[in-house]
Amino acid sequence: MTLLNRQQCSALRGIAITGIFMHNYLHWLGPMVKENEYQFIQHNVDRMAYELTHPTADIFYHLFSFFGHYGVPVFLFLSGYGLVKKYEQGGAEEKALPFIRKHFMKLFPMMILGFAVFTMVDWMTPGRHHWTWVDTIAQLTMTINLLPDPDHIIWPGPYWFFGLMMQLYIIYRLLLYKRHWGWTLALMVVCTAMQALCFNDPEGEMLNRLRYNCIGGMLPFGMGLLIGRSDLRIYEFTNSKDGLLHKENSNHNLLIRQLVILSICIICVLLLSLNFWGWLFVPVFIVLFNISIVKLSPRWLLRAFEWMGALSAAIFVAHPVARKIFIPISRRGDILDGLVLYIIATIVLAMIYRIIISKLKID
Repeated sequence: MTLLNRQQCSALRGIAITGIFMHNYLHWLGPMVKENEYQFIQHNVDRMAYELTHPTADIFYHLFSFFGHYGVPVFLFLSGYGLVKKYEQGGAEEKALPFIRKHFMKLFPMMILGFAVFTMVDWMTPGRHHWTWVDTIAQLTMTINLLPDPDHIIWPGPYWFFGLMMQLYIIYRLLLYKRHWGWTLALMVVCTAMQALCFNDPEGEMLNRLRYNCIGGMLPFGMGLLIGRSDLRIYEFTNSKDGLLHKENSNHNLLIRQLVILSICIICVLLLSLNFWGWLFVPVFIVLFNISIVKLSPRWLLRAFEWMGALSAAIFVAHPVARKIFIPISRRGDILDGLVLYIIATIVLAMIYRIIISKLKID
């Protein structure tokens, strides 16, 4: 028995993509609390703390704007976890170059479809982005994360994730594949330490660039690898002395354990987000928090998350297009009106994208 089955992994993707596509709309609205995704900005923390202690009708929007980007480390965790289950425990095996090529071609159809549609929509709507040929080639080759000033050259912004995933796939296959767990742990420590060295300038460009690349994503990705290999069961129970568990008692105890984990994670996320040093480790507790949500969800809610998870890749590709069209409505002050239209359009567009992406897949 593993920590997460297929349904639960899909549900986690559903939760993660919900946070991401809500965040990527709401954080563009002026009144909303901005996130600390690539840099640690104390003003953003202070504003979020104020909104939590003085809640208004907009608290829902503030929470998604500030915390929604943490869907990314959940995806990174699931990627690491899935690679272990498929390539280290599931019997699948690929040499390094075929592995890298396969995963590039897995990402490329999603990226090129979204990029092509977005560029056309962007050209026809206000606030056009100026692409240079260098930026365009870098985006198509998923190397744009490596270029200077990523904040202003990666457009649509969420597509930086494709470059991040390519980097992590390469690192996994060349350095971590079937290696001793110490390699993974050492890389997690080194990458976290490199970010920690930016403590004198937590709002600076150096930290910003580190977190746009694999250094910023190694902690949750490595966590997925380690948990996948160890088959960690912090949410499960071992057998009793006679090898049997009474179902009623075990379910009751399991519920309590999961609620305790959930509560601890909420406290840790809130407290660690208050300062730079703690902020570096928030993704760990975000991942555990989301696992607890999945474990505690009733069947109907789990199915809803699972349905969203099945659409997650297409939603990720589609949502920047819908955002560019509908966000002017919310910027005029009709926040909920624009948001509802954005959600509907994103999901419908994602359904269409999923069909097209399946036709574009290259083995």
